[in-house]
Amino acid sequence: MPLVVLDPGHGGRDPGATGRNGTQEKRIVLAVAQELRRRLEAGGKCRVAMTRTQDRFVPLAGRVAFARQRDAALLLSIHADSAPTREARGASVYTLSETASDPLAAALARRENLADQVGGLRLPSVPPDVQRILLSLMRDETRRGSERVASATLAAFTGDVPLLSNPHRRAGFVVLKAPDVPSALVELGFLSHPSDEAALNRPAWRARLADSLAEGIHAYLGRRIVT
Repeated sequence: MPLVVLDPGHGGRDPGATGRNGTQEKRIVLAVAQELRRRLEAGGKCRVAMTRTQDRFVPLAGRVAFARQRDAALLLSIHADSAPTREARGASVYTLSETASDPLAAALARRENLADQVGGLRLPSVPPDVQRILLSLMRDETRRGSERVASATLAAFTGDVPLLSNPHRRAGFVVLKAPDVPSALVELGFLSHPSDEAALNRPAWRARLADSLAEGIHAYLGRRIVT
């Protein structure tokens, strides 16, 4: 069965965003990832691994390497950030682009990428021009998979989870840069917004988010097997 890697953001000495009432991003996203893992394993359509299962720090490069070393079919990074504008609220999905789709996406990517420095990619021992061709082909196919992940996730959210305006956005998140693993980053909501912070502290709401994420992942894996 395909392997899905869940990546709860932050952890350990890196708490991530902190809400006005003291809610720590690292704890919220770990709780949702654990809920999601249970649902995916119960569904029996994929194997699941997590980049962290407890409150510990994992470098960004280590998260990417974790998925690549295991030949993952999908890397889903889970966050609940703070937004530069206090009005921003709702869930959203991000895929990789070196040019950010909008200022909010650019700001979030800068914030996440400051966690540490990414290591270099390892490519086969072939001439540089062949390396460039191989990398280009891998990235093109991976990018198409990432876009399908985002579409499936947002389709599952629609009608059940409030969404940020223009909920599919793009930016240069380090954790999305694996050239051979389709990847997406999900913002469950913004801890900088009081309503999102309150919702994310409710176990029933976290369970609802996990249900929608599992539905999106199953839809993506089904299309991946068909195609």
